[in-house]
Amino acid sequence: MTISALMSHMAFGVALFALSALLTWVLMRKVRIIDHPNHRSSHRTPTPRSGGLAIVATVFIGLLTVFFVGGEARLSQGYYIGFLASALAVAAVSIYDDLHGLGFAAKLFVQTGAAVALVLSGAGLSTVSLPGIGHVNLGGWGGAVSLVWVVGLTNAFNFMDGLDGLAGGAAVISAAAFGLVAFLEGSNFIYMLSWIVAAASLGFLVWNFPPAKIFMGDSGSQFLGFLFAAMALIAGRYDGAHVPYLVMPLLFFNFIWDTAFTLARRWKAGEPVAQAHRGHLYQLTNRMGASHARVTLTHYGIFVAQGIGALVFVHVHGAARLWVFAPFVAFQTIYTLVVISRARRAGLI
Repeated sequence: MTISALMSHMAFGVALFALSALLTWVLMRKVRIIDHPNHRSSHRTPTPRSGGLAIVATVFIGLLTVFFVGGEARLSQGYYIGFLASALAVAAVSIYDDLHGLGFAAKLFVQTGAAVALVLSGAGLSTVSLPGIGHVNLGGWGGAVSLVWVVGLTNAFNFMDGLDGLAGGAAVISAAAFGLVAFLEGSNFIYMLSWIVAAASLGFLVWNFPPAKIFMGDSGSQFLGFLFAAMALIAGRYDGAHVPYLVMPLLFFNFIWDTAFTLARRWKAGEPVAQAHRGHLYQLTNRMGASHARVTLTHYGIFVAQGIGALVFVHVHGAARLWVFAPFVAFQTIYTLVVISRARRAGLI
């Protein structure tokens, strides 16, 4: 990459950051979509939750800019339109959810439909490279695995948006890390998309960092979760870098772990898994006395470590890649045992 290209990319990112910050500020004052506290809330005062609109608008402006002037940074038109249409569907329904409310079944239906559209546009898995095993042809299972991945990460990101700055900062760090990995691997489109998502999320985070003045709502969290899931599929199959699929699960390992463990724990306890609650590990930590800022900054550190892990992952080969996950599995296991033990003693579960 030439110096002039790098400078233009930086200017593009700064412009998107400024746009997102400005849009978030306007939404915070002019669009009265308010999150009123209830028994499941972690905040105590009514707070706007329209910030996701700024993220959605900034990302689409960035994507359309790349589409029209991006040159080598764009996908072929069919794939690009399929990706944009499915992301727009998730964004539109999430915005409606913030305005009027939708049940979990309705949201799941739309997420699945958008995931199907994404897969049918050509972004679904066909083969996957597993450390120690090699390339595995998924055949007809590729579409099903892709759907589970997209819907799963979309909801995991949404479920983890429960404390000031947590999801927004996670998006910034993970997008930056994925973009760096993609760039080093020779990416064009995914590198630029990661840059766009990081800039859009950072502009929002200016107003969302503890104590938050605005939340992203479902319009932000579901949209970002879907974007990251789609990016993993596109990067592995159609982008020039062919980034391994397991990089994105590594980047979001703590979100995936917390969501999977919490759903399993609630299902085993006979609790309704689709009902809103405050039983995630990060929520329990907050309820036991850790401030929003402390929990959020701790997770930022974990995301940075996972980003470093992703950089290591793409530079080792074969079964050695499995060992990159080992420290994160060990940490999450210990963290889970400590949090659950303390939460039980405090009578929270």
